[in-house]
Amino acid sequence: MNSTEKEISYNIHNSYSTLNTFTSKTKNIWFVCHGMGYLSRYFLKYFKGLAPEENYVIAPQAQSKYYMTPKFKHVGASWLTKENTIMETENIMNYFDAIFDAEMTSQKTNLIVFGYSQGVSVAMRYIAKRQLQCDHLILHSGGIPNELTKNDFAFFKGATSLIYGTDDAYLTEERIHQERMKAEMLFEKQLTIIPFEGIHEVNTQLIKQFA
Repeated sequence: MNSTEKEISYNIHNSYSTLNTFTSKTKNIWFVCHGMGYLSRYFLKYFKGLAPEENYVIAPQAQSKYYMTPKFKHVGASWLTKENTIMETENIMNYFDAIFDAEMTSQKTNLIVFGYSQGVSVAMRYIAKRQLQCDHLILHSGGIPNELTKNDFAFFKGATSLIYGTDDAYLTEERIHQERMKAEMLFEKQLTIIPFEGIHEVNTQLIKQFA
């Protein structure tokens, strides 16, 4: 028996979540990519400490959802796996395009792209593939995709911050060294590295400082 895996293209609908209201007083638009296991509407809680009149937050939703516990009570989501990564990445890029087309109506506000944990990889791939110019790229406790090169970010003029908790269970000393080296190679003088005392969790105090 011969089996063949084929591909088709079709339209798909997906949600995304926003926090606050975009007005003439908005200074910062945040595009924030959650980590594995989150839903976008719950990920927004980490940004509620920002001044609502000045900060408009957009949280895309990873499309692959799953039950996180055996009781089938809590639902989480994942951006990518090792299965069909190239095709799934392109799906995510097209989804991000649709959000930017719907939401990015002003050129006068600062654009901050924020990736946390697994969200770092999709945020960075989107910036590289679409050559998106943002004012600040924040890489929080996640891995930089190995395929990205210095040339992919030659266009990039924004500031970049690499932040991580010194007690993060997912980051060994070797892993931290690797991520720092990759970030320094990609961004050079535009890069600021900010370790903080803490575990693998979103640092809301740093988020307030970045705003």
